[in-house]
Amino acid sequence: MATAPFLIAIWALLLTPGPTNTLMALAGAQGGWRSTLRLVPAELAAYLLMGLPAALIGADAMAQWPDLARILKFGAALWIFYLAIILWRMPSGRVAAQPVGIARLFITTLLNPKGLVVGLVLLPSPRDPQFGPHLMLFGASVILAASLWAGLGARAGRGESGGDARWLRHIAGSWLALLSGGLLLGAMTH
Repeated sequence: MATAPFLIAIWALLLTPGPTNTLMALAGAQGGWRSTLRLVPAELAAYLLMGLPAALIGADAMAQWPDLARILKFGAALWIFYLAIILWRMPSGRVAAQPVGIARLFITTLLNPKGLVVGLVLLPSPRDPQFGPHLMLFGASVILAASLWAGLGARAGRGESGGDARWLRHIAGSWLALLSGGLLLGAMTH
């Protein structure tokens, strides 16, 4: 895949609202853009931990164990639904009542199907000379997209009087519940 189409595909994927982006936006609303940047390495590490093995052995593993994709989708659906419930049940008041932590963001990103899409579909074969450059572009894109989502959340959090971003939590919780349902449906029909 040439560099420009690769970047367009990566950015389209990384900028699409999903569980990781939702948590980055919430973290930005909780503590501002700068404090959220501490989460970016966890997001990058999780995407690489999922994407690299998928690129290296993913196609072979999926062919050998056809139920692997279903198990991964089911696990991701359960985790995302759990996050949706947490967001809905958060007490009123400041959004920082339960901050987004590194572990929650890491697990959510690890279970995010985007990592598999990158590894199985978007990254070239590890034998391709473009693998290394595309992998570096992917890493830089993750950092930039995460920073953008954190900034959007910080801006939304600032706009609320007293920092109460309950509306943001409810929108995020609803979106995550919808994603969870889609993943669960995909796991059952695959």
